[in-house]
Amino acid sequence: MLTPRRLKYPASGLSPSSPSRSFNRFIPTTRPSLPLPPIQQPTAISGAHLTFVRHCSSDSNSKCPPPSLTPRQIFEMSGQDIASYLTQSHDRLFENNRAWAKTQKEKDPEFFDKISAGQNPEYLWIGCSDSRIPAEQITGLAPGEAFIHRNIANLVNNTDLNSMSVIEYAVRHLKVKHIIVCGHYGCGGIAAAMTPKDLGILNPWLRNIRDVYRLHETELDAIEDTTERGNRLVELNVIEQCNNVIKAASVQESFAKNQFPVVHGWVFDFKDGLLKDLKVNHEAMLRDIQKIYNLVEPAVESETGDKRKTESDHGDDAGSPPKKR
Repeated sequence: MLTPRRLKYPASGLSPSSPSRSFNRFIPTTRPSLPLPPIQQPTAISGAHLTFVRHCSSDSNSKCPPPSLTPRQIFEMSGQDIASYLTQSHDRLFENNRAWAKTQKEKDPEFFDKISAGQNPEYLWIGCSDSRIPAEQITGLAPGEAFIHRNIANLVNNTDLNSMSVIEYAVRHLKVKHIIVCGHYGCGGIAAAMTPKDLGILNPWLRNIRDVYRLHETELDAIEDTTERGNRLVELNVIEQCNNVIKAASVQESFAKNQFPVVHGWVFDFKDGLLKDLKVNHEAMLRDIQKIYNLVEPAVESETGDKRKTESDHGDDAGSPPKKR
């Protein structure tokens, strides 16, 4: 029987200010190893199935079915069979691509001419890297309608040049109207952050989520059920990442000038495939943070009566020096 006990934080994690506070009070002392899936007819899979794999890989007119082998089944295959399996799982993407391109052209002969001309997306989507959440498919968007950025646990970190560059380009150049931060229940990154132990190279990344827990520790510690606590942390993490998006100078300046982009926080639920709107209030959140993070330069009346900035354009949050006049 597993006995719950309080675990200390890893060196790179968070440290409670007093012994009475706990980050995750119900982490077991040991974790049972998950059983591997049972093998179903391994002989048939490694024989007849892979014979068909080799056949369909060499026949351009046949459509290969998606691979359905478990990690355990692959582990027990011979080297030759693994090579055949990998060839099939690679080649089927090109077959799918050819079928997709043909379908798109049949539906709209000018489709590829249109997308070749450039992109003008309405949305910037900041989501989790989880393979089960394809942004365009769950929202019904077509190619060119959403600019996509994904990482583990949909984080927006001001020291991450990847996400900061995506936001900068999406706002200043693509002029997106909406920025959506979308998490999902059952997030592995959230679960890992709730496990107070050393996770190697993941520590710096997960620390951002652990900081969200620290900010909302009282609320989260009051939730006894670990699944529900994790789901609530998913929501709180999305809200905090919306905060981080609004802190960006490009977002603040564009909103002051154009009234967009508007930042939204959503969560995807695997149980029913539906998105939950967390009702993030962009303007209220902006007002709350601008006491410290007000990066919009004040405007003054020029002699001609129009408004201009007191200084010329600044670059990013770090504050590039103004251009010489």
